[in-house]
Amino acid sequence: MTLKEERELKKQAKLEAEKERIELMREFEEKYDNYSYICGIDEAGRGPLAGPVVAGAVILPKGKRILYVNDSKKLSEKKRNELFDVIKEEALSYGIGIVSPEKIDEINILQATYEAMRQAVSQLSVQPDILLNDAVTIPGIDVRQIPIIKGDAKSLTIASASILAKVTRDRMMIEYDSLYPEYGFAKHKGYGTKAHIEAIKEYGACPIHRKTFIKNFI
Repeated sequence: MTLKEERELKKQAKLEAEKERIELMREFEEKYDNYSYICGIDEAGRGPLAGPVVAGAVILPKGKRILYVNDSKKLSEKKRNELFDVIKEEALSYGIGIVSPEKIDEINILQATYEAMRQAVSQLSVQPDILLNDAVTIPGIDVRQIPIIKGDAKSLTIASASILAKVTRDRMMIEYDSLYPEYGFAKHKGYGTKAHIEAIKEYGACPIHRKTFIKNFI
């Protein structure tokens, strides 16, 4: 067997393994197939010291499979960006909710996360029959909800929502980096890295810092 043939076989094996993984994620949702419109919901940015919390809501066509969709944290930035466009194109409907650092300080991160999720659902052009949420139950929504622990690794729609939320937030943080370059937001996206905490101690807070998160550093 030539080296080229060997590479081709490995490539084919990886593709088959990926198809099997996606099939398992699809099968996980089959128990909800009596519902017409299944909406997956997830968030990005609960833990950072700066920037917004962002939620995604996605309704995929029944039986839709999108290769390489996974928990956004398990994907490379390049792959997330590619899938971001594919998911938006393939989805029946999607919504993205964004809650500011000021609001997070005002109502706390959990309530802000719920608010971002409600915003995302309100943007859907199709009324969902059921919400599959990554580990939470959202108050104030009159739709059946199923909280799923580690849902972004089990459910195709939750994983799709996690990618929309993560990419949207990361792109915002890259934009903020050009406004406040001394903090390195493009690199750490607002998370509490050593370099970020040192920058806060040196320069103080900037307008997108969550004051309730950084009070121990200033």
